[in-house]
Amino acid sequence: MEFFQQFDSDDGELIKTVFNVVAHGAAEGSSNVRHTRTSINRVWQAAHDLLVRDYFAYPPLYGNKHFRRRFRLPRELFLRISNALEARYDYFKQKPDSRGRMGFSCIQKCSAALRYLALGITTDASDEYLKLAERTVRDTVDWFCACVIDVFGKEYLRKPTARDIEKLYAAHEARHGLPGMLGSLDCTHWAWEKCPTAWKGQFTRGDVGEPTMILEAVASFDLWIWHAYFGVAGSNNDRNVLNQSPIFNDIWTGRAPSMSFTVNGHQYKHGYYLCDGIYPDYATFVKAYVVPRSEKAKLFTRRQESARNDIERAFGVLKQKWHVIKHASRIHDDGRMKTIMYACIIMHNMIVETGYCSCLGTKGYWITRL
Repeated sequence: MEFFQQFDSDDGELIKTVFNVVAHGAAEGSSNVRHTRTSINRVWQAAHDLLVRDYFAYPPLYGNKHFRRRFRLPRELFLRISNALEARYDYFKQKPDSRGRMGFSCIQKCSAALRYLALGITTDASDEYLKLAERTVRDTVDWFCACVIDVFGKEYLRKPTARDIEKLYAAHEARHGLPGMLGSLDCTHWAWEKCPTAWKGQFTRGDVGEPTMILEAVASFDLWIWHAYFGVAGSNNDRNVLNQSPIFNDIWTGRAPSMSFTVNGHQYKHGYYLCDGIYPDYATFVKAYVVPRSEKAKLFTRRQESARNDIERAFGVLKQKWHVIKHASRIHDDGRMKTIMYACIIMHNMIVETGYCSCLGTKGYWITRL
């Protein structure tokens, strides 16, 4: 009670009265308080009609420029994905609920999932416009990413075929002057804000300063990602990730196509990847000179470093397009993070195939596919 002596008599009595009321309520406990669940009457059919009028009617209220800016992909690609998911999976089909009202449409669910992935917003941010509750959006994102991997993963996250390798050889030789080049190899980190406390030491590296998970990828000059391996703890370096990566499994098992190339009269059986100095001295890795002395070594180092910018550009476009992997993840489950990462890479390749890659909303550039 000495705490109340610093106030005037009237103020002190008032504060003591409030204090006694709060203390009395806390002493009684919360057993007498009845917690009820608030029911929100969401008119999702009206939200569906508004979404159709804004983006899918003819003519729409918002054109292709606004659509790409807010969904990070063209409208035609959005409809291709939504139609494929609706045709294959019962979750994306519009069905009546127990009261006979029609549920959410496929484009509503796909819009909520893509806004979450593209803008990096919270799961309840779509409630005001699309009328999907937080838990519904979370389930929809999981379903959307898993189904995108199942439907489009074999085509857009495939190993390069013999025809692909032949085109890669020709394109990289014409663009960079490097015959036999398959692509550039490197790693990037995705910060993990909700990493469990017991795992933080394993997933945190000193130079990064926060828990992360590592993505290893190979990209060609057109930013197509041919190889992706995600999920290694962030305390590892690129060489440790390579020891766990399945990048050479097809070569070891003999399933890789034998596409030879010739340089200076010497024939090589398999192509190579460009990488930095941390990787081991394998025949399939080509690194720049640490200290180039001759003019020939300087020229090769410039070409190699210029060509390696392909993978850095691919990482930059991937993160700028899908902000969910640009910012620290608020997901507790590392398995969900893997599903989201692979789904974003698949949709990245689908966008690259269309020829247009917008990385900053209205700004974009054209990419010539192989």
